[in-house]
Amino acid sequence: MSGHSSSMAPFAKMMIVAKDEWRYWLRSKLAISVLAIGLLLTLSSVIVTAINTMELSHTRHELQNDADQTFVDQPDRHPHRMVHYGHYAFRAPSPLSVLDPGVDAYTGNSIFLEGHRQNSAMFADQKQGTALTQLGSLTPAFIVQTLAPLLLILIGYSSVSRERESHTLTYLLSQGTSGFTLIAGKGLALMSVIGLILVPLTISALFSLHEGESIAAILGFILGYALYLTVWALLVLLFSSALSKNSESFTALALTWILLCVVMPRVASSTAITTVPAAGKLETDFAVIAELRKLGDGHNANDPAFAQIKASLLEKYNVDSIEQLPVNYRGVIAMTSEAKLTEVLNEFAEQRMQTEVNQTQVSRYFGWLSPMVAIRSLSMLTAGTSIETHHKFLREAEDLRFNFVQSLNKVHAERLTYQDDMNRNKDLDSSDKARVAATNWQVLDDFSFAVDKPSLRLQRSAPAFLQLLAWVAALIIVIRWVGKRLV
Repeated sequence: MSGHSSSMAPFAKMMIVAKDEWRYWLRSKLAISVLAIGLLLTLSSVIVTAINTMELSHTRHELQNDADQTFVDQPDRHPHRMVHYGHYAFRAPSPLSVLDPGVDAYTGNSIFLEGHRQNSAMFADQKQGTALTQLGSLTPAFIVQTLAPLLLILIGYSSVSRERESHTLTYLLSQGTSGFTLIAGKGLALMSVIGLILVPLTISALFSLHEGESIAAILGFILGYALYLTVWALLVLLFSSALSKNSESFTALALTWILLCVVMPRVASSTAITTVPAAGKLETDFAVIAELRKLGDGHNANDPAFAQIKASLLEKYNVDSIEQLPVNYRGVIAMTSEAKLTEVLNEFAEQRMQTEVNQTQVSRYFGWLSPMVAIRSLSMLTAGTSIETHHKFLREAEDLRFNFVQSLNKVHAERLTYQDDMNRNKDLDSSDKARVAATNWQVLDDFSFAVDKPSLRLQRSAPAFLQLLAWVAALIIVIRWVGKRLV
């Protein structure tokens, strides 16, 4: 820095310090190599993930259309056979899942829908992959959340401690540059590196506009990552300013990265599982079966559990036997049984989903202790790849299942006589009489899953924004304090 720096404005001094820092990085092959590798990794992961997501979106739309067409193309059948024939619902990826697939890779993207049961989502990428791929994909979110902080550490760990080791720090301070101005200038240089890291992320996010993503969600997504990387830049400056040697600064930052990016997310997950225990699958399955047994067997119209329904139908239509009813009694029992069964299944499903949300909330509180946890929550919530969006898919798929099953049960009750239904297994002619026309299979609602509105996603991610802002504010306060004591 020049000798007249004492009369310069603080921002001009910061700019000179930042330019000096960039000059040092350009001379250092290590810094430039690290920066080039980081940018290359981010760019390649954006391209690969974008191609993969576009293929997934196209494939799932095609599979959904095929499933719809296959269902309505079924020949004349007994309507209850179509209830068990079932149908598929596919979830198309959200536009910003190009950058952060979130929980989608683990929860599954399609559901087989059929009568009397709620199946789990299947065909999750991680479940289909080999043991090696199950370690995690190299997504843009992973690169920026995990590797970008390392990039900032490698480039900036010696930004202030280097001046101290080379005995130039005292000279710089004696020129009239305050300690905080010096640190801020170094920080300005690191912020320009953050800008470079965010360029491929921003360009890819803007492309999602063509897929229907809102500009508000994109801005929230990019702002979240900018805050996250700012936290790491401030951590780098803090340790480099507070510690006297480059080796001490690097060691402290490496340990901090391990603690915040590797240890704390695992601690958060373990704490969530411990504090909000969830019932095991077998335990839940037994509890569901016990509740369903109380409802009676919907395939057996003579089950005592339906005696009251039988009595009320005979009274309503003023007839003496179920054979005289104007509707098929077995179809009515199927409708009633399915409604009660679905109510029980939904109750257990809601309990399970609430437990998952509670566990996730406990995990998200650790964002106050780890910026990694905060950005992971913010990223998935803003991109529409969080557990809340997965639950929305499950609920909408269940509505689709219940509607088409009940529509078929209604066809069973109104389009097939009780006598023909009871005689269906006597001979071939009777079996034919117990079929209804294939035109009755036009009961499917169009299913096209869409993520929550941007306003709701941003509202959910507000606590994570606050956590990152709190990190930034706290670090700036500490750095100002350290800057005043910089020698």
